[in-house]
Amino acid sequence: MARGPKKHLKRLAAPNHWMLDKLSGKWAPRPSSGPHKMRECLPLILVLRNRLKYALTKKEVTLILMQRLVKVDGKVRTDPNYPAGFMDVISIEKTKENFRLLFDPKGRFTLQRITPEEAKFKLARVTRVETGNQGIPYVHTDDGRTIRYPDPAISIHDTVKIDIESGKITAFIPFEVNNLCMIVGGHNLGRVGAVTHREKHPGSFDIVHVTDTAGHQFATRLSNVFIIGKASQTFVSLPAGKGVRRSRIDERNAALKKRGEKVETVA
Repeated sequence: MARGPKKHLKRLAAPNHWMLDKLSGKWAPRPSSGPHKMRECLPLILVLRNRLKYALTKKEVTLILMQRLVKVDGKVRTDPNYPAGFMDVISIEKTKENFRLLFDPKGRFTLQRITPEEAKFKLARVTRVETGNQGIPYVHTDDGRTIRYPDPAISIHDTVKIDIESGKITAFIPFEVNNLCMIVGGHNLGRVGAVTHREKHPGSFDIVHVTDTAGHQFATRLSNVFIIGKASQTFVSLPAGKGVRRSRIDERNAALKKRGEKVETVA
């Protein structure tokens, strides 16, 4: 057995949502330690090289990053393997571009282009609410933040709106029925809908029932639900499809319609 942390990752063992092809090499970038888990993040090298096409090789990505041109959540990052994750804001000042990392309806990471105003904040889910030394209250969020003196009304599973420059909570969305949510794990990853019901199972996993705008109903674990808006109003702009997962038949009909071919309907 080798000593120390693993520093390599085979391409076939990389997460599917990175969408790496099998024949372009043996290896994949292994994410560094950071605020997001290895299989729930997108390294910066894949953002700049594979998605935005600003580089052809890792060396070119390193040259870009070492010029301190790329910021993640307002901080300059120079590590090509830095793990950017869900709701992170990636800013490139030289091109005046801002992106938010979200999931598309098929559960893949997508770079949602956003305005400079929207790039000033991010959403984070509260994972723990605790009281520290000398009775100081604080909350933990899913992106590794610890924020002291939060609003006493904030509880676990709520979503907080964080100002990126100051790192302070400016608003929060409670976990309530009829609020808008995005699924961030499981089979329904990337789908968006309204919370309709929460089943409590003491000693097991609570189940949340969700209905999307197309009327489709599905259920998932409570830990997979990320509240993104109140009622039907979302706090962040959503990618194409608005989180509604279409069936294979609907996708085929849309492709035929786009090509100008006749769509046959089965009676």
